[in-house]
Amino acid sequence: MLEIGTKAPDFTLKDKDRKEVSLSDFLGKKVVLYFYPKDNTPGCTRQACAFAETYEEFKSKNFEVIGISKDSVASHVKFAEKYALPFVLLSDPERKAIEAYGVWQEKKMCGKVSMGVVRTTFIIDESGNISEIMPKVKPDTNAQEILDKIKM
Repeated sequence: MLEIGTKAPDFTLKDKDRKEVSLSDFLGKKVVLYFYPKDNTPGCTRQACAFAETYEEFKSKNFEVIGISKDSVASHVKFAEKYALPFVLLSDPERKAIEAYGVWQEKKMCGKVSMGVVRTTFIIDESGNISEIMPKVKPDTNAQEILDKIKM
């Protein structure tokens, strides 16, 4: 289990343009790294749109926003275009980052147990250390909660 103050696991994944992006590319900036279950589902769409609506505010505070799911690059392209998402979306079909961050977990829905991505957000400081872990976040309020925290 990852802890606040520890080094965030680095990763290299493809973005919607098939370009390889590593967490270490963002050293010197703060990063909101959020893991979500699936493109184009109601909760994930609301969460992504909330980050899109507040993206300029994050940028003005030297934060980069990165969303990761196990969806394909092609799925991310459609998702980003459909909702005009201005931030980085990374594809992790092999679950390398998803598992490194411990967000691949057992989930229960309607009495059915399955494995999946638990919606979790990490805030990473300019040195690449985890400064905040927000497990099981709510898609509608996640972006604003982070902005409220960083305004303090």
